[in-house]
Order: sequence, then C-alpha cells, then structure tokens
Amino acid sequence: MFDPKQLGAMFGSIQDSLKEFADKNKEMIFTAKSGGGLVEVSLNGVGEVVDIKIDDSLLEDKDSLQILLIGAINDVYKNVEQNKQKSALDMLGGFDMFKK
Repeated sequence: MFDPKQLGAMFGSIQDSLKEFADKNKEMIFTAKSGGGLVEVSLNGVGEVVDIKIDDSLLEDKDSLQILLIGAINDVYKNVEQNKQKSALDMLGGFDMFKK
C-alpha cells in the first residue's frame, strides 16, 4: 500500500542526492584536445569552461584556431553530458518507489 510518509522521505533523499551530485560534478574536470593537442579545452562537470590552452603556432591562423576550438569544445561538452546522464541513471537506480 502507498504510504505518503515514504514518499516524503524519498523526495528528501532525492534532494540530498541531487545536491551531492551537483557538488561532485562541479569538481570533476573533463578535457578534450584537437589538432593533435594544439588546442585543449577543459570543462567542469556542470559544463563551465575552466581552462583553454592554445598553441602559439595557431595565433597567426584565425580560421584554424576557430575550427579547432569548436571541435575541442564540442568533444568535451559531449563528455560532460555523457557523465551527467550516467551519474543521473546511477543515482536514480538507488531509488525504488515500490519498496515495501
């Protein structure tokens, strides 16, 4: 039978887990390189850019720099999103709404 007290406890537990999830992800760093390492972009686990490294040889070639930056940003953003999805699924796997 459904117990509203269990639902309230479950939501409280979910809120705690979401805060822990956000805090943990903010400290994770994901990095992607493009152009054989000429450009390197790092994002934290919540998708904020925390570092960009550009090889000096690209400073004279704006078009190549733009292309390599776009590639690195897209790659690292995909990694962050995949981590968020995996972490969310792992977290939600710990909650069973139909526990007795």
